[in-house]
Amino acid sequence: MTITNERVAQLRAETPACETILHFNSAGASLMPNPIYDAVVGHLTLEKDVGGYEAAERARASLDHFYEAFATLLRAKPEEIAYVENATRAWDMAFYALPLKEGDRIITHTSEYVSNYLAFLHLAKRRGVEIDIAPSDDTGQIDVEALSRVITPRTRLIAITHVPTQGGLINPAAEVGRVAREHGLIYILDACQSVGQIDLDVSRIGCHILTGTGRKFLRGPRGTGFLYISNELVKELDPPFIDLHAATWTDTASFELAPGARRFEN
Repeated sequence: MTITNERVAQLRAETPACETILHFNSAGASLMPNPIYDAVVGHLTLEKDVGGYEAAERARASLDHFYEAFATLLRAKPEEIAYVENATRAWDMAFYALPLKEGDRIITHTSEYVSNYLAFLHLAKRRGVEIDIAPSDDTGQIDVEALSRVITPRTRLIAITHVPTQGGLINPAAEVGRVAREHGLIYILDACQSVGQIDLDVSRIGCHILTGTGRKFLRGPRGTGFLYISNELVKELDPPFIDLHAATWTDTASFELAPGARRFEN
């Protein structure tokens, strides 16, 4: 998609702070544009006037549209999308749901987000999984050719970050996806820094799980995140916790998980 000079001018006009500051921290949180500010403040005003649950009900159509909009953005299906309050919690909900056991191996890369790597270490301590670091090529990105040589019969998962928080590196997500598919491995892609900057197509990338946030290059408010889980995988996952949003209590001894990715919401 080509962005014209006229479109850039429109986007800048919708972001008044562009007139007064040079902001280089969109990798942390972008400047908020007027449409986002107006939506957030407008909804808070509605909550003040009519109450929180009543305001949510009035906004139901817009809230429900989130799933269709994000499915369009990622070339996914609406039932494969979940709203989660931030990218880290979205990633954690999916990762801790994986059926990994003692001796299973995770492949990652030196560019992995440290919060994700802490989760690897946590599961290594809790369940006895093992971690392998894929080599880098001369540019510093994951070496796809060498990746195949790291895979063992106990490898279950490849988990990498698409674009790290610094340095300008872009990992070859689709090429990694092809390796994962060839070896029948689950593939998690942290797209926190790429969604909104890079066109993402989950079917072309070949990932089973993709996570991100609203506050960075999508320029949404803080406290917003998303989780994509493919229909191919979701029924194999056991959410680390559930509530009355993620499941339906059917009788005193049973419950049913919500369909699709929404079983990871709260």
